[in-house]
Amino acid sequence: MARRLDVRALRSVLFHPGMIDKAHIQRMLEKVKAAETALSDPAVLGNPSAYREKLREHAALKRLEHVANIYFRLLADLDGNREIASDPTGDPDLAAMAREENALIDAKLPDAERAVLSCLLPEDAADARNAVVEIRAGTGGEEAALFAGALFRMYSRFCDGRGWKISVIDASDTGLGGYKEIIFTVIGEGAYRAFKFESGGHRVQRVPETEAQGRIHTSAATVIVFPEADEDDALDLPESELRIDIFCAGGHGGQGVNTTYSAIRITHLPTGLVAQCQDERSQHRNKEKAMGVLKARILDQRRQAEEAKLGKTRLDLRGSGDRSQRIRTYNFPQNRMTDHRVNLTLYSLDRIVEGDLAPLLDALHAYDLDQRLKEELGIGG
Repeated sequence: MARRLDVRALRSVLFHPGMIDKAHIQRMLEKVKAAETALSDPAVLGNPSAYREKLREHAALKRLEHVANIYFRLLADLDGNREIASDPTGDPDLAAMAREENALIDAKLPDAERAVLSCLLPEDAADARNAVVEIRAGTGGEEAALFAGALFRMYSRFCDGRGWKISVIDASDTGLGGYKEIIFTVIGEGAYRAFKFESGGHRVQRVPETEAQGRIHTSAATVIVFPEADEDDALDLPESELRIDIFCAGGHGGQGVNTTYSAIRITHLPTGLVAQCQDERSQHRNKEKAMGVLKARILDQRRQAEEAKLGKTRLDLRGSGDRSQRIRTYNFPQNRMTDHRVNLTLYSLDRIVEGDLAPLLDALHAYDLDQRLKEELGIGG
């Protein structure tokens, strides 16, 4: 759902904290019942695209309702405690308790306020989609391939914690636990939103298992993330624009590998974009999955071109067209991870590689929210 930002309300929030317009929020939440009614309308039920749009609208309004209730309840508690604390005839012990509680509320208010602001900003319609992720080993030989494998396991464990499913589309493994390349889909509500800032160059500094002298090596892998295409995109690819190659699946073992012509490679001739899949035994399923990746790549290319035309000025954490830009360093000897885009350093690399990505992803989304607010309000810096 595309919502217009109430710039005046946000200006008052930024320059006078605690001044989110409650009446404005209430006017927006009056649309909840209308959205619920629309979801039971036969005309909407019979139109899959309209139904999905109404579902997104309803979900967005319910999120706003939830965070707004928390925020305004905190403000009400704050005012009530102030009255108690400032009452000259009141109980001194009660006044002290009110002041202590207000100190806790003051600490919670910024996050509660940010949650409301994030719901007021226009949404990226792709955020709720599944994510297509590509990891490729870069410089560093076998160590780079092992690092690509470590990134895949890190993302897999994060997804396991969220209850999201990973579907491998294509993989070129080295037989030693690493990957020259692996492409997979993350299936789960909000998967693209979670992963969209992972695109770019990831650098690792560690002592390889094969290094007898204990010397630290530096290697790299590249990650690319884009939203999965869906029915709303209405992206038709004529057969005349496609070249489809069928070949034997390859890999390190596995029953049926290199015995049947089931792997599919699809080339989109106008753009030169290519997608292939050899993960499934069925040629039909491989073609279906490869086509899904190809469509996602075409849409991602179009998005980048459109944003380039708009001349976006804010730092887009999704990266530019140059996906090789270095965004992050993983230093194992010092248990340190640094994200260079937001100058964030965390000394918890051991937990991060086990899938504890929440502190990192939360920091990236918080930074992005700040940048989007500044852009909407025309604030420099």
